[in-house]
Amino acid sequence: MKNGLLLSCVVAASLFVSCGSKEKESTLITVKNNLELPRSFETIEISRADVTLKEGERFEDFSVQDVATKSMLTSQFVDEDQDGTADVLLFQPELAPNSEKQFELVIIDVTIKHDSVVHCYSRFVPERTDDYTWENDKVAFRTYGPVAQKMIEDSIPGGTLSSGIDAWLKKVDYPIIDKWYAKNAKNPGAYHIDHGEGLDNFHVGSSRGVGGSAVKVDTSYYISKNFTDYKTITNGPIRTSFVLDYADWDANGNTISEEKHISLDYGNNFSRFEIHVEGTDVLSIGLTLHDNLGTITENVDEGWISYWESEYFDSELGTAVVAAKSDMISSDYYVTNMKDRSNLYTQLKVNDNKVVYYAGFAWKESKQYPTKASWEKHIQEFAEKINSPLEVSFNK
Repeated sequence: MKNGLLLSCVVAASLFVSCGSKEKESTLITVKNNLELPRSFETIEISRADVTLKEGERFEDFSVQDVATKSMLTSQFVDEDQDGTADVLLFQPELAPNSEKQFELVIIDVTIKHDSVVHCYSRFVPERTDDYTWENDKVAFRTYGPVAQKMIEDSIPGGTLSSGIDAWLKKVDYPIIDKWYAKNAKNPGAYHIDHGEGLDNFHVGSSRGVGGSAVKVDTSYYISKNFTDYKTITNGPIRTSFVLDYADWDANGNTISEEKHISLDYGNNFSRFEIHVEGTDVLSIGLTLHDNLGTITENVDEGWISYWESEYFDSELGTAVVAAKSDMISSDYYVTNMKDRSNLYTQLKVNDNKVVYYAGFAWKESKQYPTKASWEKHIQEFAEKINSPLEVSFNK
């Protein structure tokens, strides 16, 4: 199991810089918004291949500057293939409705590069059996590893058998993962109590939680066991990303191979799931129904499903799955007497052995989207953005 290499570059938004002399024009990036919606907290990825380097220049030395205001944007480098060299530069622009902006890649002459809080953070947690947990400034999630599975199989107390996605209900914008686990190590069960920052009171069991996967054969759903291995790719101010491997599993005689590439970006309530899968042409993604007293919304034509709970929790909670409209085939309000197996599912096309979707939640106490109406308005706008991504072009 390997930890990823963090390559991040953070600069204050108000920092103004001068650039050294250039033998050629710098790389200009035009970002265009074609929607009637303002855009923010959407991450632009600049590949190393998109940039022509002069002799002596390094991709990792660049920062992103707003051409109009000359202000610098927070940015983050990511070594996606873990070979020790950055592959992608990330930044998050803000655009008005139906507008475009230009950005320039510059090398900062003054070395005032400020470290920032790593809001987007994930890690393997051996001190709590073997969770893998991730968070940003809005939400936190976790899922479960092979030791937790073996404990259940060997009838050892404290294990967890689940490939579902757990939700940690935080209501602060600073990192809480390490803090909550440390408290729980001293006082088992501490993170199940709200001490002012939120709590873990979201039951997953064998359900799909918030966006876990399954394969439907006839009228039944089949699921994997816990992840078997992990790889952390990056943590930083804009994104955390990692990979979870799963042992091949059986879906009524069909062998399913599955690998999950998961990322969570700053300012987002939704994790992005890129599932590499073999053995099926359709993958089902679920939201647990808990006691089945919530309200479902199935909006397949727009690319999303949602579940709003007000009875199961002392507060209220909304969950959702969003995907490209062209990939969402149908939905299924699946209710069964099997413990934890009632889920609201959506069926997604597998394209070239890959499925991409987003799954997330909003807790009323976080004050982000405190009502069903505000949550579903956010989901609808998020879906519109997924289906009409920002256009990026280069002038080298």
